[in-house]
Amino acid sequence: MTCRLVWVTPDAERLMGYCARVSNPENQDNPDVAKLLRYCIKNGHWSVFEMADLCIEIHTTRGISAQIIRHRSMHFQEFSLRYAPVQSIERVKPRRQDSKNRQSSHDDLPPETIAWFEEAQTRHFDEALALYEEALAKGIAKESARFLLPLAASTTLYMKGTVRDWIHYINLRTDPSTQFEHREIALACKEIFVEQLPIVSSALGWVEIPA
Repeated sequence: MTCRLVWVTPDAERLMGYCARVSNPENQDNPDVAKLLRYCIKNGHWSVFEMADLCIEIHTTRGISAQIIRHRSMHFQEFSLRYAPVQSIERVKPRRQDSKNRQSSHDDLPPETIAWFEEAQTRHFDEALALYEEALAKGIAKESARFLLPLAASTTLYMKGTVRDWIHYINLRTDPSTQFEHREIALACKEIFVEQLPIVSSALGWVEIPA
């Protein structure tokens, strides 16, 4: 799993402050936007955070990308197995199913169970990849052969949304209830967000800006 910034609206925080002052044109070019953006967050004036965008490149698996693209306010471009062959198949560490919460798991499986799962991945992935490559060699279309691949097949997607969209996504998907592999992605996206938007991040309580 990797994430990297593709692009962000230039001077995004100042632009959002400029737009927030649309009803105060005499003060619209004021570069001091920290208090203003903090006020907007505190009082739920979220529309101003729709005035700037971020686009992040994400490398993950098909199983996790299916969760990511459920965020319908975002916009996506994803690697297509109809046009290009699979790049790799990713391995994961297994976790124990929670006995009550069907969406929760715990990292406390015994070593022998982890070893069994790792061996099962090796057998399954090797066979799946061999069958996939055999299908391609027989002239079967990539769009058909891809059905032989597991959800662990790698993928790349570009995820673009407004600052408001990213705030919602990060708050939701960094929660412990999110699947571990997806939470890692959301945390990496949060690091990018904090780096690019320190004033907004401070107002959200995600980071402290030195006095």
